[in-house]
Amino acid sequence: MQHDAIAERRNNIAPIPFEADAPFLKIIGELPRELNGTLYRNGPNPQFDASGAHWFVGDGMLHAFHLENGRASYRNRWVRTPKWLAEHDAGRALFGGFGRKLPDAPADLTDGGVANTNIIFHAGKLLALEEAHLPTEIEPGTLATRGYHNYQGRIAGSFTAHPKIDPVTGEMLFFGYNAAGPLTPALSFGSIDACGKATRFERFEAPYASMVHDFIVTANHVLFPILPIAGSMERAMSGRPPYAWEPDKGAYVGVMKRNGTAKDIVWFRGEACYVFHIMNAWEEGNRIVADVMQFEEAPLFPHPDGRPTDPEKSRARHCRWTFDLSGNTDRFQQTYLDDLTGEFPRIDDRRAGLKSRHGWYACPNPKLPMFGALSGIVHVDGNGKRLGHYLLPAGDTISEPVFVERSSDAAEGDGWLLAVVWRARENRSDLAVFNATDIEAGPAALVQLGHRVPDGFHGNWVGAA
Repeated sequence: MQHDAIAERRNNIAPIPFEADAPFLKIIGELPRELNGTLYRNGPNPQFDASGAHWFVGDGMLHAFHLENGRASYRNRWVRTPKWLAEHDAGRALFGGFGRKLPDAPADLTDGGVANTNIIFHAGKLLALEEAHLPTEIEPGTLATRGYHNYQGRIAGSFTAHPKIDPVTGEMLFFGYNAAGPLTPALSFGSIDACGKATRFERFEAPYASMVHDFIVTANHVLFPILPIAGSMERAMSGRPPYAWEPDKGAYVGVMKRNGTAKDIVWFRGEACYVFHIMNAWEEGNRIVADVMQFEEAPLFPHPDGRPTDPEKSRARHCRWTFDLSGNTDRFQQTYLDDLTGEFPRIDDRRAGLKSRHGWYACPNPKLPMFGALSGIVHVDGNGKRLGHYLLPAGDTISEPVFVERSSDAAEGDGWLLAVVWRARENRSDLAVFNATDIEAGPAALVQLGHRVPDGFHGNWVGAA
């Protein structure tokens, strides 16, 4: 038992088996009075262990840190998806990895959605997202689950965990892969206006079936990266990995005008790589520039024969993609901006799709033996140059940093970064609040929890109304 406890404390991946409310949290330092609202975070927290389950497919658990007038409170809840409810009633796991139903599960049970990847606020609705199902509507404050939201029946199928909200129009653009069924090359694309009305929804064929986690939006274009974590129904049916690293398939990025249709997509080619997350993208004359976190080889997924990918190549670095729209070439350029490993890039979202001067991402500490665990934050300018670098004490880890502007009219980058920190020695978590343009000074305030928040994926700030 002691060994298990020690093993668990080496990382922060294991789920927590409870829901909690903590109305008055201890604060070290002083919370800025302008920070009034809630940081919502989402991540995998399986209700039950399941054999063969991938970390990516644990049940979604929402964590809400509410900040108001210098005070802080916390609440967490599982997202009550049909899968979670069925397993809760059964008292055991009914699904394994990637929606695979276990042999002894009821025949009429088909929905393995977990709503575990992101949580966003758009057009008055709080939505928990993953990439294989529709958005799940969540009641702000209580975190009660309201069920799937399909925009009056106008959209169907998979819906990305990374929709893009245009800061000028308020429009939300989204896509979905596996749009014609599991492990198919079809993608869907659509948009929701600022009032929450679906305004378009269409499907098209990609060069091959790929796991497409994120996409790229600028003022006038939408880009769809098709990168070689490739899906194969034949592999899945034979018990081999449904998704695997297949670099021979190459890297494609489809470029479409926002006012065009899928028939107008122009496909660019590049060197095989993988990207989970986009930092930002914008237009410069006849060029599109996109800053991404690029892996030479995909992490967390094997080769088709089950061999792991090269750990040295399976780390992301800040990289710039450039697309020449003048028709001179169908290749896009890939240029690394830094040699530092990093992930979970964020910007001041008021500059989404426009040229930005500030970005942040989580990074490991290259000087520590735990290299690979995210344990710091990097602040970069619009060309990827490091402006600041903060590292946690040895063993501690950090989540994706979320930017919150000081006020609606504040200059770009003027505000705070919010990130959840796991304190390894105490096996609990803090919410750290940084001055966004002076992260090297360390947290201006720490909100202390009595328990840990497991490593998760994404979150967003929703300001008080």
